[in-house]
Amino acid sequence: MFRRGLFYAYLSIFLRHFLGLSVTETTLFATVPMVFNILSQTLIWGRLSDKYQLRRTLIITGESLAAVGTVLIWYAYRAAGTPKLSGVAIIAGLGFIEIFWSMSNIGWSALISDIYPQHERTEVQGRLTSIGGLGRMAGVWIGGLLYDGLGLKYAGWGFDQGALWFVAAGVMLISIIPMAFVPEGGAGEPSPSPEASTETDPGGGYRNAFALFILAMVFINFGRNSIAVILTQYLVLDSGIAASSHEVSYIVNTQSLAMILTGLASGWFSRILGDARALLLGTMAAIVPLLILAFTLNLGLVYASNLLRGFSDVIVMAASYSLASQLIPPARRGRLFGWFNATFFLSWGVAGTLIAGPMVDFLMAWGKTQVFAYQMSFLSAALITLVGFFMLLALLVKTGMLRSADGHGR
Repeated sequence: MFRRGLFYAYLSIFLRHFLGLSVTETTLFATVPMVFNILSQTLIWGRLSDKYQLRRTLIITGESLAAVGTVLIWYAYRAAGTPKLSGVAIIAGLGFIEIFWSMSNIGWSALISDIYPQHERTEVQGRLTSIGGLGRMAGVWIGGLLYDGLGLKYAGWGFDQGALWFVAAGVMLISIIPMAFVPEGGAGEPSPSPEASTETDPGGGYRNAFALFILAMVFINFGRNSIAVILTQYLVLDSGIAASSHEVSYIVNTQSLAMILTGLASGWFSRILGDARALLLGTMAAIVPLLILAFTLNLGLVYASNLLRGFSDVIVMAASYSLASQLIPPARRGRLFGWFNATFFLSWGVAGTLIAGPMVDFLMAWGKTQVFAYQMSFLSAALITLVGFFMLLALLVKTGMLRSADGHGR
């Protein structure tokens, strides 16, 4: 989360305003790596995890290799001869290290379900997201300081001279230390059949329910996260909010603060509302800030929108993970959690590349102002998320998951 806060907050600005890439091109630094990440999770590491029931080993190996790769990206960037080639080097390099970082992603997804019983998973995910919010806040704060060298250097100095790359790699290596004290995990002896191990549909319909759930999460995550890469570009526009790199860190960290506080209360939400209702609430909370960004330049409301985004991030992540773990048989956690993770990881880049980025570039090419172009992308993101909300609602009603406090119809 430290790395994500650091890179997603400032690398987008660096690619757009320092290297001169188009809005759509800047989204590729999230799209290309996430495509490699998900392909690796589903085709390689998920299968390997299920076959050998490896969790901790994948996490430690993945974080180590990704840390080394992060440093090598900076050397590739420096070796490129032009701004355009430098951007290509960064995007391609991030794609390469995601092959290894995806080992960590699939490892922790399965490990949580291996270690904790169903009724504890939402609370555990919330607490982890809260801790991750601290890491994200630190990443955004340090990124804001190093981006222009504490205000003593030029804008983009931190990426250009390597400081941000080395700091990110160092923190990733440090994160390996506590993992040495975590159990390996693994589901143990598999159930006689996948259907018999599912809580939602012992009769054998879990595949259809899981497929519909994944489709709903595609719309929800693609909608709410499609603006993730371009938001900071919008915040620094002189014709709009005109925030400095330090002000951007404050705005972004209101989201991190909300994530920390909400993560601590996620268990309460799960117990009171149930995972199904909590996920619907979190989805609605994701739509409101998108509408705020689409219709106002008021700085106070921008801060409020990021508070709501942080609340939504935790609730959606924790509740959707818990519901997914109910639908996935223990013996197939590696592969099917790869599909679940795809709805989240791909949404950070693919949605921006296919929807938000092209919309902004097209509207600006059509003669519209930059502020208007970005705001229309925020509005489209809200509408996409709303489609996912109604799909999810229909699924939860059909499966009876709304009828119980725990969210799975028992």
